[in-house]
Amino acid sequence: MDILIQATQLILSLSLLVLIHEFGHFIFSRMSKVRVDKFYLFFNPWGSIVRAKRYEGRWHFSWFSGAPPKDWNLYPDNTEWGIGWLPFGGYCKISGMIDESMDKEHTKQPPQAWEYRSKAPWRRALISGGGVLFNFASALVIYSLVLFAWGKEVLPLKNITWGFNYSQAAKDAGFEDGDLIVSIDGTEPKTMGEAIEQLLLSDGKTAAVRRKDRIREITLPADFSQKVLAEGIEKFAEARYPFVIKEVKAGGAAQAAGLLAGDSIVGLNGVSPIFAGDLIKRLAPLAGQSAELMLYRRGWFIIRSVTLSSEAKMDVGIKTGYDFFKTEKQTYGFWAAIPAGVSLGVQRLVSYVRQFKIVFTREGAKSVGGIVAIGNLFPPVWDWAFFWNITAFLSIMIAFLNILPFPAFDGGHMMFAFYEMVTRRKPRDKFMERSQVVGMIILILLLVYANGNDLLRFFFR
Repeated sequence: MDILIQATQLILSLSLLVLIHEFGHFIFSRMSKVRVDKFYLFFNPWGSIVRAKRYEGRWHFSWFSGAPPKDWNLYPDNTEWGIGWLPFGGYCKISGMIDESMDKEHTKQPPQAWEYRSKAPWRRALISGGGVLFNFASALVIYSLVLFAWGKEVLPLKNITWGFNYSQAAKDAGFEDGDLIVSIDGTEPKTMGEAIEQLLLSDGKTAAVRRKDRIREITLPADFSQKVLAEGIEKFAEARYPFVIKEVKAGGAAQAAGLLAGDSIVGLNGVSPIFAGDLIKRLAPLAGQSAELMLYRRGWFIIRSVTLSSEAKMDVGIKTGYDFFKTEKQTYGFWAAIPAGVSLGVQRLVSYVRQFKIVFTREGAKSVGGIVAIGNLFPPVWDWAFFWNITAFLSIMIAFLNILPFPAFDGGHMMFAFYEMVTRRKPRDKFMERSQVVGMIILILLLVYANGNDLLRFFFR
């Protein structure tokens, strides 16, 4: 069920963003009086779920067809709208443009007034960049509406009372479990997200931490970010908080052992004190075995023995860090949410651009993920605030990746248009064809590589 919820969110989010992106191309094409032959959600090799075209004052539909009705060809200026059967992506087929469809029939004929290739280079640049503009603008709109509807809640770094547990790479650099980051290169991060960004993306050199009421300075190695990435973990630090039982499930191991809601587990098999993250990791290898727990209950320490399930579970619900730490929430009126949303969107774009440089390192390339990695961004429960935040971020990511100046990307088409504006020389159709082929090969290889990384992580981690 968890996977189904994540998959549904992924498909819904990407479908919405594809429609927005392709609609950007559509709008700028029609503004430039360029025909749009087809506009599709999802790909439709060998057939479509539905096709629609408006002519003679009404809509005409064709269901589950391999090709459109022949009389539709009599209205080439009207766009064919449709939904494909392959639930991935979508496209906007612009007349006279060599795109991912690799349709080159128009190159055999003289340029026509309604074609992309007949328009001024600045118009072609706008048409090519329309999807990027719409994606980025939609991200700003979504962020603004999210702030208006839910506000912004953050967990200040200083409020994380018990510090963090760190990965081995962080410990090798000098961090210790329980350390709370105070500053990085003299700058005080407000949240752990900001701290991670400063450490890994800004090549932070020193970190000041609070350790047992004393401030200590850690000098980080030059390859610190690479070592963290090499571990293949999502977080190099996680907040520490007590393992406090919120709910005891009926008929489970915890109930049989006499555990109660409100109990705090402070020790396991003689090891104490112990926090929630540590306890969960230490329980994992004890599946089906008996474990001795030290509980703190109403001012008393109690010892209980519990027999874990075959999945190393105690059958309890526990409190999360947000039950212990004080967060700060800021609410926004409608008009105040607009500039705040724009500012948040720009911050996310700058952060993503800074993260992108890691891709060109050896360890960063290994961390690149495909459709599974994107799906894992969504939680296994439906949360509209989380869904829209992730959707806005993906919209920024799509906008940035598409504007990169590579053939087959929107940025590649824009690059050729700018080249023509500067040199007043138009690249030949044959060159455009070959560059598109090269770009498609690169794109396919990137997709294979990214999704291959997903498979490797699934089978070997």
